[in-house]
Amino acid sequence: MKHPVAKSIGWALVYAARLHRSRIGERLASMGLFPGQEQVLQALASGEPTTMGELADLLRVKPPTASKTVARLAAQGLVERRSEPGDARIIVVSLTKEGAEKVAAIDALWRETEAQLLDDLDSKDRKRLRKHLRKMAKNLSGKGPNGRSLPGDEDDDAELDEPVAA
Repeated sequence: MKHPVAKSIGWALVYAARLHRSRIGERLASMGLFPGQEQVLQALASGEPTTMGELADLLRVKPPTASKTVARLAAQGLVERRSEPGDARIIVVSLTKEGAEKVAAIDALWRETEAQLLDDLDSKDRKRLRKHLRKMAKNLSGKGPNGRSLPGDEDDDAELDEPVAA
């Protein structure tokens, strides 16, 4: 049976996103992680301590969602939380050594999955697709929270033009 909106771009986008998320989820499970947790670890990969508010803003989730995820990651020893000196209400989160090692594994599985996702698209098609997806995201949400651009807007398109290593 064909879905009534199967020919719509939105439907194709949702379907591809679900398949991508499912593939990533399977691979994360083998690493002892749930979908969404990898995004927190990747967000902290810069090595700079991040407040819970900044983390929630970056991930575009509500603070309680970020807090629950960070608590689970802290229980696994992948992140550490500490109060900001001078204001115990502000919680700062950073990766542990184990968390940084997990990020490297996450990055590898992400690259492998992206290589599969984009297998028969050349660099021109990849660049065009990325550009169109960013435009669609902007059409739906405009600027991010606090006037920030959407993730990836600030980068140079040349970065992802290189073929993805499998």
